[in-house]
Amino acid sequence: MLRVHFSELDLARLRMAVRPDALWETVLSFHRLRENRAESVYGKWRSEARNRLNGEARLLAPLIPLRGYFPDFLTPAEGVIGCDAAMSALRATPGERLNAELAGLPAARALPGWIRDLGEGERKPLDRLIRTLRTYHQAAVAPYWPHIQARIEADRVARGRALLDGGVDGLLASLPATMRWRAPVLEVDYPVDRDLRLRGRGLLLLPSFFCRGAPVTFRNPDLTPVLVYPVEHAPCGLPLRPGQRPALAPGAGAGAASASGVGSARTLGKLVGQTRSAVLLEVGGGCTTSELARRVGVSLASASQHASVLREAGLVHTLRQGSAVLHTLTPLGAALLRGGAPGERVFGSPAQLPPVATSGRGPSGRG
Repeated sequence: MLRVHFSELDLARLRMAVRPDALWETVLSFHRLRENRAESVYGKWRSEARNRLNGEARLLAPLIPLRGYFPDFLTPAEGVIGCDAAMSALRATPGERLNAELAGLPAARALPGWIRDLGEGERKPLDRLIRTLRTYHQAAVAPYWPHIQARIEADRVARGRALLDGGVDGLLASLPATMRWRAPVLEVDYPVDRDLRLRGRGLLLLPSFFCRGAPVTFRNPDLTPVLVYPVEHAPCGLPLRPGQRPALAPGAGAGAASASGVGSARTLGKLVGQTRSAVLLEVGGGCTTSELARRVGVSLASASQHASVLREAGLVHTLRQGSAVLHTLTPLGAALLRGGAPGERVFGSPAQLPPVATSGRGPSGRG
């Protein structure tokens, strides 16, 4: 078990990541890639990703074991900004740190020569690592980024609502069952027994699509504390092939799969129907089914049916919260309202929610 010890200052500095972290998702996806279990969440993604890789898995395997510790330098804080910023931060890692963290790998003495050279501070091996990570990310993670982002943003909305309803205690109590808030300690299911004392630095909560089971944290307790935890998944997992868009709800006209040009509620109503367009508009930054029914003025059963159709169309994501469900817009749903590309954001969409606490960054069952 991992015990995270909070002071009053740490509680004030608790915060949520504003978006997925490019390198945390990359490294954790590499764990999922090598699993052989048949499943609905990662199965199709695993098959597609393996078909697009060309030797990257062989190069990364000694550096990222299937279980346990992997070097902390692989997931710099800049990963939440994006892949390019993360790679730049990785390139700037001091040689002393590279060497110290590589020495912590269980098979350190049997590492390939280029990784041992990396530990000696040579730049060419580091450039090779960055190229390999970037190529792997482009093949296995980047094509699915909108879907990953939708899951992360839905979790963010759920935590934000918990904060508004119950304060920091409510937020920490709302985390997945692998974490239990017993003030002033957060108990976390973890492969080894350890204590993480925040010492006024706060904690960054980082929901992750590719994290499975136990949350993850840095091995080095002196790094800015981060707790990476798994989001809830829909049974279908990652349903889309790279570049593929879902069809819109039944009744949408020809060419409706393109969000471009749909910029008003009236136009959207012509496209998907007035009630369904109202449902999509009211989902906004997140609402439960009962809230949706009240806002739109329809029955609970009708609101649930409309939300289901929009979810199947890839416009709404649904996250279960106890006995209720929370609906949020996907990037495609936000784009449909805005009239732009799926990457654009609409006011009120989950991507634009502020951090859920005041201030604070940087962890895996890594020892």
